[in-house]
Amino acid sequence: MKLGLQLGYWQRNADDATASVLAAERLGYDSVWTAEAYGSDAFTPLAWYGARTSRIKLGTSVAQLSARPPVTTAMTAMTLDALTGGRLILGVGASGPQVVEGWYGQPFARPLARTREYVEIMRKVWRREEPVTAGGPHYPLPLPGGLGKPLKLITHPLRPDIPVYLGAEGPRNVALAAEVAQGWLPLFAFPDKIEEMYGDALAGAPAGFEIAAMVTVVISDDVRAALNGVKLMLALYIGGMGARHRNFHADIIGRMGYAEAAEHIQSLYLAGRKDEAFQAIPDELADGISLVGPPGRIRERLELWRKSPVTSLLVMGPRDEPTLRQVRDLVLG
Repeated sequence: MKLGLQLGYWQRNADDATASVLAAERLGYDSVWTAEAYGSDAFTPLAWYGARTSRIKLGTSVAQLSARPPVTTAMTAMTLDALTGGRLILGVGASGPQVVEGWYGQPFARPLARTREYVEIMRKVWRREEPVTAGGPHYPLPLPGGLGKPLKLITHPLRPDIPVYLGAEGPRNVALAAEVAQGWLPLFAFPDKIEEMYGDALAGAPAGFEIAAMVTVVISDDVRAALNGVKLMLALYIGGMGARHRNFHADIIGRMGYAEAAEHIQSLYLAGRKDEAFQAIPDELADGISLVGPPGRIRERLELWRKSPVTSLLVMGPRDEPTLRQVRDLVLG
């Protein structure tokens, strides 16, 4: 199993994680990842960290499809990949209707079809076999009825096959990742339920397909306090990161076996009763998707991840070098 450092969003001037990234590279972490929602973008922090490192892979988790046309993402990825010596892993995802429609002013219709089209166009750009054309309907190239003509990328990519991972939560999205991408980025994963939930969706995955799961890690003798930190995050995602009738995060918690709890948590959160929403999150749910507690307890729970199809753990939480070393020794030791 490989180990990655998930930094999440860059949020403020003081949030420069260069020291953490350099420590992770020294300690043998395979990758470092940044994210975007409606604040910082995912690529600029990676360029910053990539300029200061030489070996660690650089991943987006995830770059939002609606933020950029597919050729723009392809150009950005090609440039960053070349400048960092072929270290980019391009994670992309459809996001959700609240962000896509509210922030980007784009329709959210048919996310699977849009994702498939998006990835196909990016691969055409990188291969440079011919001027890029696409029949649409979501990203037609050239624009029908206009003055544009098919164009070919001016710059030769360092790699014409930059790895693409999909951020996906529903079984159909995961099946699409197994079909068109080199990896899948699950946000919430119950290691002992992955086969049950996604076995059919992953059945067509090619050899070497990567599953890079994000997992909150808190090394502490106070298990209750550690679980509470995970529950705070879950309350936000289940309750507030989506519309009442279309929240993909709540849906996945439901598929894990907590549908009634997810509905109750969301109702409380949207009613402004956030403390009650927090209290309503089952301990076993928070514990199942995280690695918290003293080292012995984490080491024991890591066995569930090792038995799962997950190939990389992208740890969220640790930033200081002693803790990063401790996590490394637990996961890779």
